[in-house]
Amino acid sequence: MVGPSSGLFDRDLSRRPANYVPLSPLSFLERAAAVYPHHPAVIHERVYGYAEFHERCCRLASALRARGVGPGDTVAVMAPNVPALLEAHYGVPMLGAVLNALNIRLDAASLAFILDHGEAKVLITDREFASVIEPALAQMRGPRPLVIDIDDPLTEAQLGARGPLLGELEYEALLAEGDPAFRRAQPEDEWQAICLNYTSGTTGDPKGVVYHHRGAYLNALGNTITFGLSRQSVYLWTLPMFHCNGWSYTWAVTAANGTHVCLRRVDPKLIFEMIERYAVTHLCGAPIVLNMVAHAPAEVRRPLPGPVRVMTGGAAPPSAVIENMERLGFSILHAYGLTESYGPATHCAWQTEWDGLDATGKAEKMARQGVANVTLAEASVRDAESLAEVPRDGTTLGEIMLRGNTIMKGYLKNGPATDKAFSGGWFRSGDIGVTHPDGYIEIKDRSKDIIISGGENISSLEVEEVLYRHPKVLEAAVVARPDEKWGETPCAFVTLKSGESATPDEIIAFCRARMAHFKAPKTVVFGTLPKTSTGKIQKFTLRDDARRL
Repeated sequence: MVGPSSGLFDRDLSRRPANYVPLSPLSFLERAAAVYPHHPAVIHERVYGYAEFHERCCRLASALRARGVGPGDTVAVMAPNVPALLEAHYGVPMLGAVLNALNIRLDAASLAFILDHGEAKVLITDREFASVIEPALAQMRGPRPLVIDIDDPLTEAQLGARGPLLGELEYEALLAEGDPAFRRAQPEDEWQAICLNYTSGTTGDPKGVVYHHRGAYLNALGNTITFGLSRQSVYLWTLPMFHCNGWSYTWAVTAANGTHVCLRRVDPKLIFEMIERYAVTHLCGAPIVLNMVAHAPAEVRRPLPGPVRVMTGGAAPPSAVIENMERLGFSILHAYGLTESYGPATHCAWQTEWDGLDATGKAEKMARQGVANVTLAEASVRDAESLAEVPRDGTTLGEIMLRGNTIMKGYLKNGPATDKAFSGGWFRSGDIGVTHPDGYIEIKDRSKDIIISGGENISSLEVEEVLYRHPKVLEAAVVARPDEKWGETPCAFVTLKSGESATPDEIIAFCRARMAHFKAPKTVVFGTLPKTSTGKIQKFTLRDDARRL
């Protein structure tokens, strides 16, 4: 009988420099520069190829090292989608430092907390945000970082003005100090930190999510496969690069040797212009961005020069939004993920048997969160207590859980929160969902957003799905409102399309005609919906409003 072979294949077969190199997305840029030096890498005011892109990143790394930045130090960047922020995704980790891309929509107090908590040694900041960065620096409790200004010529062209200079020198002057032949430091371990991102929490201080080189490398490749990126791809930066490092597309587009088209601000007119001018093939955005594009005024829309694939996520996009985008010629891919999963972790993989469905049927299929990406080990809907997988019946609720190499290292300086997130051997997403018979996952709500009315669970997303189908509704959010008889009832907050008017009774009747009556809103409030700094609707604010009605 043959015994255990645990040691047989390890005998004299150790890791060596020849057969083991820690995975890092930095290798994508090095390869692109060597193989396609003149292929368009970045477009922003001008076009430059991969060789120049690589040299600029090397200059940044070299200049930062000369100013005292080393392995494990944090370099924060406050910028829109401009080349400086893209370059920081390579130049900062080239010397073993950690990139902290700041959310440009945060207030001064939040930014001060993040700069202190992340112990930023350098802050590279665009002049557009001087008015919030200046007080943020003043409110810091720790040492002030070295401040470098980005003086982008398109700031004034697009915004009409630019803020004052706050730093010791300008970004291009910093690059001029650097060596274009700088050789990057190989990560000692692929588990080494590469980026720090802060969650946009609704209560308390944001948590610092730490990424490692291995996860960034794998998720970028997963995106490349899932989204069909290639050397012919032209990617428009409608998604903020600060958000999960652009859902890892800062690295994925480079891995595919595609072209990055930078975009300072999300504006439907600019988006259509850029798509036409540069023959854009891919872009990403939250459902709110898709809704903005789908409802763009007729005078700013332009025919698409070719197929444009759109990845959306961050919330379940109503099927009506997907339908509207598809009618314009965009092809939608729905993905799901969190800051803690480097962005996309699952996607709604298309099945050929869906080809025969009508537009509504296709959109309903595409609205699901789908199956695990090829680089994620597992995505599952499980009972939060027993951890047993829920039946694949499309109705039994459970918590969506993930695990694999594309999950964060943990929360910076917050062991209890890390332990809680990873309890039971899974990353707990906090999202409530079901698994359909075909194995596809569908979110039904955040755990705190489920409405319990008369003992029955009501998914706020299900009600919102119906509301978005009303021809007069632009945006909608549903929360629980306290009710003496039922405990809770659905309360809908609705933004109407420009020039439209409606009554609460009209909206309620529309919903009752399309769903079980107990699920339909009992209250409708019209107005503008409050949003977080990343464009998500602030349901916690709406819950407070509903309680006061």
